[in-house]
Amino acid sequence: MQNGRTWTLGTKLALVATPFLLLGLLSIGLTLWVSWQLDGGAAAVNEAGRMRMQTYRIALSAGTGDGGALPALVAEFDRSVALLRHGDPERPLLLPWDERSTAAFAEVASDWQRFRERWGAGVVDSPAALRRDAADFTARIETLVGAIEVHLSRWTALMHLLQTAMMALAVTGAAVLVYTGYRFVLEPVGQLKGAIEGIQAGDFGTRVNRPTHDEFGTLADGFNQMAEHLQHLYRNLEAKVSEKTAQLEEKRERLEALYDVTALAAGSTALEPLAAGFVQRIRHVVHADAVALRWADEASERFLLLASEGLPPAMREGEHCVHAGQCHCGSAPTGVRVIPIRSAAAQPGLAHCAQAGFETVVTVPIRQHERLMGELDLLFHAQFTLSDAERSLLEALAAHLAGAMENLRLNALEKEAAVAQERSFIARELHDSIAQSLAFLKIQVQLLRDALHRGDRQQLEQVAQEIDTGVRESYGDVRELLVHFRTRTNGEDIEPALQTTLRKFEHQSGLAAQLQVGGHGLPLAPDLQVQVLHIVQEALSNVRKHARASRVWVDVQQQPQWRFEVRDDGIGFDPAAGPPDETHVGLRIMSERAARLGATLEVFSTPGRGTSVVLTLPPAADRHDALAEAA
Repeated sequence: MQNGRTWTLGTKLALVATPFLLLGLLSIGLTLWVSWQLDGGAAAVNEAGRMRMQTYRIALSAGTGDGGALPALVAEFDRSVALLRHGDPERPLLLPWDERSTAAFAEVASDWQRFRERWGAGVVDSPAALRRDAADFTARIETLVGAIEVHLSRWTALMHLLQTAMMALAVTGAAVLVYTGYRFVLEPVGQLKGAIEGIQAGDFGTRVNRPTHDEFGTLADGFNQMAEHLQHLYRNLEAKVSEKTAQLEEKRERLEALYDVTALAAGSTALEPLAAGFVQRIRHVVHADAVALRWADEASERFLLLASEGLPPAMREGEHCVHAGQCHCGSAPTGVRVIPIRSAAAQPGLAHCAQAGFETVVTVPIRQHERLMGELDLLFHAQFTLSDAERSLLEALAAHLAGAMENLRLNALEKEAAVAQERSFIARELHDSIAQSLAFLKIQVQLLRDALHRGDRQQLEQVAQEIDTGVRESYGDVRELLVHFRTRTNGEDIEPALQTTLRKFEHQSGLAAQLQVGGHGLPLAPDLQVQVLHIVQEALSNVRKHARASRVWVDVQQQPQWRFEVRDDGIGFDPAAGPPDETHVGLRIMSERAARLGATLEVFSTPGRGTSVVLTLPPAADRHDALAEAA
């Protein structure tokens, strides 16, 4: 590095490169200007050469008597003279205005005036004089061309000189820049490289001098500070490693505890195993001498001992139920608290902790959405101080426990609701089928009693026949209900469930059944599938009981709406007159189910040609609303 430098590295490089840049730009500008002069002179030589040819053409036209072409040739020569005098704005054409070229052009212009006046009219009295004047005028043009070429040779020599100067400038500039780069960049980088190699070799006392104030000086300061910091870290490395290892171990234990409690919460299906496993794990995590988990009632007035670990039997019996406010345990705190035992021991009847030898208790509330669900008590035989990390860990574990307890409660409620819903469903099924048949049988029994009192044998036989038919139908309904209750739907498609239903129908009735599914649509929800299956099963049951059919078809169309059609080739009936036997309630049951779904149920029948039952489901949004209302 150089001593006494006060400029930045960029300023130094700019000061070195600027003169060469300016000289280079000047050389380039001069070279372009000389090139322009050479291009203009070359164009002028070319135009003067054209004037020679034009002179010969004028002399030839005048000598042969071609007077019609002379005016155009004279005008063209005038344009060439004007072009040499004024230049061409569209291209570089310049007549050098040195003394020799100017004199030669003046003689050419003067001779042209005389030549045009004598021979431009086309009157040739002496061909020999025409040839002589043309030769003299051409010699004047040759003199002008020679003067221009001499001028161009000087410009060419200047161009070569400028090119040589630019080459020398480029070589000199490159050498200066290489030298400057070495002194200002490579040398400081080399010193930094050597210092870094010293650090890598373990010499943390290596330093770099700062003789300048440029960027490399700032970099040297930063390197020295880094080396000093590394030296300081290396001196205290073992202490730092031990400290970091302890911190990492503590964090690992916390993560392990959180993972363990999370796994326990996810795998528990009952409250007691969850509580027992939690107190066992929490005691190990915080190294407590005893742990008690208390369950709060809805009013948070009593705290029942749900699980404990390490508590003496007397203390478990004495604090099995703690009323709110009796002691520090069960006081519904808003946050984690560390409480000395001695203050609690002074209260009558609540000296269990002091008698058991505990000196500190830590209470952790278990809350879920601002609702107090219980309390966790950690007891220690010595004075205990809770760190911020331990406090946050206890709060996180308590939150996990609260979530798990709430999930258990919700699961229990969900199971209870599912059981209630299933019972309601079975009740509706019994009401819509068996109850109707039993009501009919009750009426027939009453008619049977009346017939017995009257001694009407014919009426007795008729009523007995009706009762027998009703019992048979009730038995069939019970069997069908059992089949319905065992029916399982597919979470993705209803087609497998329909195929299973048709196979059971064929087995029960001996009739051939065919399923045809068309289109592609979104799958039906499982609860909706069950209702649709029950309607289809009821339609098939009516076919089996009343249609006297030989074949059944079930057609399903998924687009644009779900549409289910059950048709047969049986005897049919007149829809306007109602079903043949009003005692059968199959159509009414199907209509009620369809109404609960918000669907449309249509029955088409022709006597002697069969019956068709068509169920059309509403759009998805309407189906969801209808199912919600039915639930």
